[in-house]
Amino acid sequence: MPARPGLLYVTDLAYPARGRRYCDEDIFLSSRLRADFDIALCHPLDATALMDRFDAVVVRNSGPVLHYQEQYDVFRDRATAHGTRVYNPLTGRGDMAGKQYLLDLTRGGHPVIPTVDRPEDLALLPASDQYAVKPKAGADSIGLRFVARDELDGLPLGGLLVQPRVDFRYEVSFYFVDDTFHYALHAPDPARRWELAPYAPTEADLAFARRFVDWNTLAHGIQRVDACRTREGDLLLVELEDLNPYLSLDLVEDRTRDAFVSGMTASLHRFLETASGA
Repeated sequence: MPARPGLLYVTDLAYPARGRRYCDEDIFLSSRLRADFDIALCHPLDATALMDRFDAVVVRNSGPVLHYQEQYDVFRDRATAHGTRVYNPLTGRGDMAGKQYLLDLTRGGHPVIPTVDRPEDLALLPASDQYAVKPKAGADSIGLRFVARDELDGLPLGGLLVQPRVDFRYEVSFYFVDDTFHYALHAPDPARRWELAPYAPTEADLAFARRFVDWNTLAHGIQRVDACRTREGDLLLVELEDLNPYLSLDLVEDRTRDAFVSGMTASLHRFLETASGA
């Protein structure tokens, strides 16, 4: 590898995320990574044309691929065919591959919001006043709607997932680089999910989060484990975000932010060394 590897940093700086500013986070993070890497930022629609010129492609806040699914599929196919190093690696089993993992985890008995995708499995869901219906290929709550139980009967479920609407106390997210936990944030008010505050996880909380990081088997990369705390006190997985998780770095202390940058920098070096056979 060259002394200063070149990274193509994929981000949609103009994406209008609700309650978040993708651009601020990526301007900050790419500026810090520049200490170790030569970096060029590009829009996700330009990544396929540019990626062969760099040592690796870092996919960050690129927005829901649902908005450019065809182009993303071409990017994945091209990267796989050419052996392009993509960070996170394209072998993720979480949101990177769609929502199938929610079904797999449900069937495997993991602590996840129960999820089904077939009419004959609706009876397996716990009773609830309302049920969430959302696309398997969805993101950022696109296509999400809530229906009563009687509305599920006869509802065509092709390409849809069904979950009970959980009455939870709060949502909490755990942020990892490779298999190292860095910080956690939670939304104390369920109605204001993007008003986040630092969260001090217990050992049991971390064991819960690590369970899904281990399940995902990504040797390198950034993962965010999103969960909800039920009224009974249990944690249930909401999402395993392994494609382009927003990190909310502006909400953590300076030393936590610095440690995350250092962790990501070291992870990228290891990733490039492993990929090059060093």
